[in-house]
Amino acid sequence: MRVTRLVDLSVPVDAGTQVFPGDPVFTSHPHATVAADGFHVQAISMGSQTGTHVDAPYHFADDGLRIDELDLTLFTGPAVLLDVRGRAPRTRLTWADLGEPDVAPGTVVLLHTGWSAHYGTPAYFDHPFLDADAARRLLAAGVRTVGLDAPNLDVTPTDADPGEGYPVHHLVAAAGGVICENLTNLAAVDFPDPFVSLLPVRLTGADGAPVRAVALQLAP
Repeated sequence: MRVTRLVDLSVPVDAGTQVFPGDPVFTSHPHATVAADGFHVQAISMGSQTGTHVDAPYHFADDGLRIDELDLTLFTGPAVLLDVRGRAPRTRLTWADLGEPDVAPGTVVLLHTGWSAHYGTPAYFDHPFLDADAARRLLAAGVRTVGLDAPNLDVTPTDADPGEGYPVHHLVAAAGGVICENLTNLAAVDFPDPFVSLLPVRLTGADGAPVRAVALQLAP
């Protein structure tokens, strides 16, 4: 197999990176410079859920596996993009909305909501979200990796809408699966049978980690 095309699905990580309400914001400043030290080193501070990232089961389960304990095959594999664009804000994505997909164990399911168009604005947090029953059906089919181009696979709580207690996160965690959030550029994955890599930084004991998410077009 050879890679004939590679699509970056990651948001930039910088001072403008949008974070989940209450999460640490990204900061960076020079620790060493060529002028003073002969080389450049940046001092960086960020949350484990900053930018395009994956959640380990430990994110929502005290006894769940942490990001460095997970099988790396969870973060790579053939992907199915489910086009759920055009939904209204805070829409529940049901099994019917997903098109009742025929998915197999090991498939990476990516929900293309189109909500990355709102990245950097308050509207980004009014995204569509996955219905718990639809999540159960994906998990029953053997799917253990689900991602989307929005900040949360569940509804994001607001003052007006407290949410549902993150049921999909709990379901995926209980199944030993992972979630990838804040994807972008999914419209550029316009080729069949993409292979996706969501490999995280190996943060010891962490609940999640940033990733450089990419979709690859492979040829024999």
